[in-house]
Amino acid sequence: MQIINAFLVQAQKGELKTSSYPKEWSGVKMKVSFGMGAPARIPWIAFIAPEMQASKGFYPVYLYYKELSTLILAYGISETEEFTKTWPVEIMNSTQTIQAYFDEDVPRYGDSYVFKAYRINLGAEKIEYIYANDNKIATEKDIESDLATILNYYKNVVSIEVTKTDSALSQGRFYMEKQLEDFIVHNWEKTELGKEYDLIIEDGEPISQQYKTDIGSIDILARDKKTKSYVVIELKKNQTSDDTIGQLTRYMGWIMDKKGDKNVRGIIIAADYDNKLQYALKVLHNVQVFLYKVSFTLDEFKIKETVQ
Repeated sequence: MQIINAFLVQAQKGELKTSSYPKEWSGVKMKVSFGMGAPARIPWIAFIAPEMQASKGFYPVYLYYKELSTLILAYGISETEEFTKTWPVEIMNSTQTIQAYFDEDVPRYGDSYVFKAYRINLGAEKIEYIYANDNKIATEKDIESDLATILNYYKNVVSIEVTKTDSALSQGRFYMEKQLEDFIVHNWEKTELGKEYDLIIEDGEPISQQYKTDIGSIDILARDKKTKSYVVIELKKNQTSDDTIGQLTRYMGWIMDKKGDKNVRGIIIAADYDNKLQYALKVLHNVQVFLYKVSFTLDEFKIKETVQ
């Protein structure tokens, strides 16, 4: 409850730092966002299974619609990249979407489903939660019980999914390369890319990852810090070099046509560098290749001797 109170207060102040919030809650990942670069219109707290990411998955999430003074605890669905599975049909057939609940256009997350809706009164000394469906005050125990209920349901759904032989989770699709894109975006400022390029932010929300076009989704779309030209970044994931080059140049052509940027550049991020890439770069002077390396260390765990 204290975490949610702190989240609501910070959302009103427009502060963006999230380092003080837990990274885990009740056995799942916890991720908090107030926006990047500028305050988001809809800050959120998501509770995500280890096999998923905020950009690709389904998960319980608090969505704070500040302009409507409403906090939604939702059956959340990622807007960035569609996951192979989603909430059970029983939820989608019996539960209102956020768009339908408000009966008006909402800035983000309208396709997620409402589990609980609270009207929020931010007092000087106390925050009041009121159930929107019956105007009853939601106590601290009520808030905790609501969150525990949806989390337990979620963990049960994910657990069942893992046992299915045709499940994306059971087939191990979330190996390292599949998570590389998320890692790069989340650690952008610490990478070589972050020194020269900026992620694209709109209304306080990052839109660079899986940037949607009418010919597909660009893995990451960035802009040069100095020239402001676009940079199309594609990851070579389980595909041939020819496929990656074709995909990259197709998106670069789209940017040239749709964004009017004749100086668009391209970057390929790969685990290795083969002859096909090398020959392609001889004529593609506006394309670079970055190689990623992964290293692991093993530290022996030793039991500390107790002092008698």
